[in-house]
Amino acid sequence: MSFPSHENLEEALLQCSACPLCKDAIGPTSCNGSITSPLAIVGEGPGGVEDEYGVPLVGPSGKLLDKALWSVGVTRNCVYTTNVLKCRPKGNRTPTVEEGAFCASRWLDEELSLVQPKVIIALGSVALKYLKDPHGRITKDRGQWFETKYGIPAIATYHPAYLLRLTGPALVKAKWEVFYDLQAAVTKCKEQAPDWVSKSDEPTDLLSLYEERRQERRGTRNEI
Repeated sequence: MSFPSHENLEEALLQCSACPLCKDAIGPTSCNGSITSPLAIVGEGPGGVEDEYGVPLVGPSGKLLDKALWSVGVTRNCVYTTNVLKCRPKGNRTPTVEEGAFCASRWLDEELSLVQPKVIIALGSVALKYLKDPHGRITKDRGQWFETKYGIPAIATYHPAYLLRLTGPALVKAKWEVFYDLQAAVTKCKEQAPDWVSKSDEPTDLLSLYEERRQERRGTRNEI
């Protein structure tokens, strides 16, 4: 598939029923942020809140990501955020490598071809395995730059959901590692796109921004 614009791609994506995962989700989720941003964040897959709102990383993990990005001078409206997997797996389980590849080869590849970011941040193991290597391990590969098949440099870091499960010294250590990984990505991005405005005056309220979509999806769910 190829699409003349991101708008055309999103319209088609939200109608997708190509795999069984859509049966247990309200529907596919798309993206949020700026399609002209030089920085793209690729997460794993939607959770419950994301399934409700139809966009990635707006629940508890998204709020933690917002704080981490703010600490390195970035707000979500100034980056492009998407996921490897577009539909929520039942029970919020971790997607398999095969599920990620099936979905991403149809949608993520097309998204990044249209957006053409300068730098990609891979959040978590599912994104790392698709963008780098099916055998990649986030504990070993995080913080290291690698070249994606798109010819775009990427760096992997922990998914915010992982941080939410940690406590004590392990949490402090992981938060600092994420900070340095994000900082490295922003630095490289500004080297390649020096005119990029990475931050607005206030954090982006994504839940308010996508409330209308949430209501539309709720109506669709009630009709089923």
